[in-house]
Amino acid sequence: MVNQYETVFIATPVLSEEQMKETVKKYTDFLQNNGAEIVYTNNWGMRKLAYPIKKKTTGFYYLIEFKAEGSLIAQLETAYKRDERLLRFLTVSLDKHAVAYNEKKRNAKKAAEAPVAE
Repeated sequence: MVNQYETVFIATPVLSEEQMKETVKKYTDFLQNNGAEIVYTNNWGMRKLAYPIKKKTTGFYYLIEFKAEGSLIAQLETAYKRDERLLRFLTVSLDKHAVAYNEKKRNAKKAAEAPVAE
C-alpha cells in the first residue's frame, strides 16, 4: 500500500552549496529509483540547532514529501545512517489530515507569491 511520507534531514554546515545540492539529488534520485513519487521539496536553509550535534551548532535543513511503499522507509533510513554528511533525520507517515493541511499550506503560499493583476 502506498502511503504519503515526509522526511526532513539536517546536513552538516561545512558543505558547500554544490555539495548540498548533490546530497539532496542523491536522496530524491534514491526515492524515485525505488518507485516513490516526489510530491514536494523545500530547502529550509541554514538554521541554528537547538543543541550542538557533533560539535556543530548550525545545519542545512531539507524537507522531502513523497508517496511510497512502507518498505522503502527502512532502505532510506539505512542510507541516511551511512551518510556522514547528515547530522539528523526524521521520516514520518502523514495521515489524510496532514496531507490536506500540507496541500492547503502550499496553495496559500502559491497564492501569496502570485503576481497581482492590475
